[in-house]
Amino acid sequence: MENRIGSCKRKTKETKIDLTINLDGRGENQIHTGIPFFDHMLDGFARHGLFDLNVTVEGDLEVDSHHTIEDTGIVLGQAISKALGDKAGIRRYGYFILPMDETLALAATDLSGRPYLNYQAEFTVPRLGTMDTEMIRDFFYAVSYSAAMNLHLKILDGGNNHHMAEALFKAYGKALDMAVSEEPRIKNVWSTKGTL
Repeated sequence: MENRIGSCKRKTKETKIDLTINLDGRGENQIHTGIPFFDHMLDGFARHGLFDLNVTVEGDLEVDSHHTIEDTGIVLGQAISKALGDKAGIRRYGYFILPMDETLALAATDLSGRPYLNYQAEFTVPRLGTMDTEMIRDFFYAVSYSAAMNLHLKILDGGNNHHMAEALFKAYGKALDMAVSEEPRIKNVWSTKGTL
């Protein structure tokens, strides 16, 4: 498996997004969403998942960060789904517990074709830079549903809000990298149903 690439574009009255992800990359990326802290989070996701990620977003940031972040999640999920194709030969499940100083974050995913998000993270500040912390959940919800993946994200121990957010994005990158990686003993789709 190499060069599994998914590209998606989305244009609405609220956002214009152009995104490409290479699941077999090296963690190299170009990210411009107009929200520096969100760029930092996507960089952590891509770099630690070893995904090459190119994202350009023009959003209605004069309103707030909501549309830009949610729509980027939708497009990222669609691009991941495109890159995976029929999902033959992948491990399907991925998980990671990531420590970041005082913070411990868990991410687990199943590329099952059934969307679901279980999110347990409580932030004590409303904003990190210009990114609303409530949008972290909305971003992962959008990714999980547009990619049709089961996704569990939990802060097991926390403190610093920046660390908590960053640990979630990095842990998700590591878990997704495991789930999309090749399982050499499986040639078809890893499911009793024969499809994912």
